[in-house]
Amino acid sequence: MITDVPGVKVGHWTDSRARTGCTVVLLPMGTVASGEVRGAAPGTREWALLDPLRTVDRVNAVVLTGGSAFGLAACDGVMRWCEEVGVGWPTPAGPVPIVVGMVLFDLLVGDGSVRPGSAEGYAACAAASNDAPLRGAVGAGAGATVGKYRRPDGIRPAGLGSATERHGGLIVSALMAVNAYGDIRGPGRVVAGSSAAASPGPTEATTIGVIVTNARLSKWQCLLLAQAGHDGLARALEPVHTAFDGDALVAAATGTLEVDAERGTEQVERIRNLAAKAVEAAVRDGVASAQPAPSEDGR
Repeated sequence: MITDVPGVKVGHWTDSRARTGCTVVLLPMGTVASGEVRGAAPGTREWALLDPLRTVDRVNAVVLTGGSAFGLAACDGVMRWCEEVGVGWPTPAGPVPIVVGMVLFDLLVGDGSVRPGSAEGYAACAAASNDAPLRGAVGAGAGATVGKYRRPDGIRPAGLGSATERHGGLIVSALMAVNAYGDIRGPGRVVAGSSAAASPGPTEATTIGVIVTNARLSKWQCLLLAQAGHDGLARALEPVHTAFDGDALVAAATGTLEVDAERGTEQVERIRNLAAKAVEAAVRDGVASAQPAPSEDGR
């Protein structure tokens, strides 16, 4: 689970009747992050600052949300919560929270008029803990489906999934909201869908997620980690990174475990390998665990 990395907390807001929600990953102070988009239809917030060439290298929170572009409003509530607890990039006017957001399209599954907003993002932060549920139809995974390219009979429910890979004291974890145009790959084959979900159109897709490691990495090395995570997506999904997906991954390093300077490149490659494995396993987990979750608002 992504909360295996010390200091990482996760919170959700879920509306199980409308089948939408948002998930917030709260990161320890000083966490360095970067990210990469490979789908052709992304919905993101503050993505430009993840470029290693940009000045800001720290991220306070990452938001995964349903509601398509409407759902990016959940980031406003996360900003407000972070400001209240005093975290953010230091400025003469006080800390400015750095909140990165990614959306998936779930408007045609459940009630598309219900979308995560500022209040829901704040509620997800308030609920954050190191033992939150990280699997199935919860948070950003509440309205997720896979196999859309097989529509209508191949579409089936998916959701949120998480996985961890370790090597000694090194921890690499992934949290994925799986809402793919493609379907889950088996060993050399594609696993058939079951028509157990509604039938959205082919452009309503996207798999989004967060990779976190306890290693001390630079912003550039975090970008390499995000790229490796996309290799994991390609192992788990087929087709992947299509014109209908907004596939996006943030990779973050909390920096509590030093990387051996004399074997830096080798160590980073090991972390990248673990990241690809964690993402692949988390995507598969997000489909295997797709069961309805209770709604935090009682609906």
